[in-house]
Amino acid sequence: MKSDKGSKQCSTCKDSSCSASKRRPGETDEEFEARRKLASKLCGIKHRLVVLSGKGGVGKSTVAVNLAIALSMKNHEVGLLDVDIHGPSIPTLLGLEGEPIYGEKGELLPVKYNGLKVISPGFLLHSQDDAVIWRGPMKAGVIKQFIADVAWGELDYLVVDSPPGTGDEPLSVCQVLERVDGAVIVTTPQKVAAVDVRKCITFCRKVGVPIVGVIENMSGFVCPKCGEVTNIFKTGGGQQISESMGVPFLGAIPIEPNVASACDNGKPFVKYFPQSRATEVIYKVVEQIEESFKSKQNDLSSAAG
Repeated sequence: MKSDKGSKQCSTCKDSSCSASKRRPGETDEEFEARRKLASKLCGIKHRLVVLSGKGGVGKSTVAVNLAIALSMKNHEVGLLDVDIHGPSIPTLLGLEGEPIYGEKGELLPVKYNGLKVISPGFLLHSQDDAVIWRGPMKAGVIKQFIADVAWGELDYLVVDSPPGTGDEPLSVCQVLERVDGAVIVTTPQKVAAVDVRKCITFCRKVGVPIVGVIENMSGFVCPKCGEVTNIFKTGGGQQISESMGVPFLGAIPIEPNVASACDNGKPFVKYFPQSRATEVIYKVVEQIEESFKSKQNDLSSAAG
């Protein structure tokens, strides 16, 4: 695993094509420096992956956590950014509730989980019962701070757990990151959830975000005694929507009692239940993410050459 070398600095960068290399017309000194600070952090992030869902309750955060853990366990340097301002669940899913955030040299230090770097608005709440009552501009400002003011260092992957829907936060994430390398969209088999996948796909296409693919979560129940899979909900909704919209279908994650219990206890199932079917699917998804990003990188290198 790579060492944390810190972020690149605009003052020492020789890339004249970077948008942060020159002041924009009418830009104040403060605005220019803030933009350069954000750019220096983004330069240290190789791949930027956003996890989306059309509606809540589909297990998007659980998928985001386990994707990040799986990438980290494959010796990638990974950051996990939770921007679900009103319902941050990442601390609970990782067993990090109540963990304080410390500052150093004017930056926030991410909370560490076995090498994974984590930032969530949940770490800033005095109580899990606190409600965050913010309007759009304030939420956008916090999202920008979670990139620019956090000591992310150099990352192979930044996984962003975005709140459900296609509103302020997902749009702010795409704008702040400037370049999103891919989006994973999570759904469940029911028609009411799968239909919202179309909105996410349309959103990504409108804002220019490449779609890695769709994951169908809670796809069947695995009996802990015999291993037989029972379809509680109608299955295949995610795959049908993927095919009709022309995007890849990444896999179907079943419901497993041990996996569900692990999530409630802050134990990522890819780490604690490596032989589970859910873990098998997550690693197959990770392989597809790696291949997708590698192909894009090769295309960019070929174009530059």
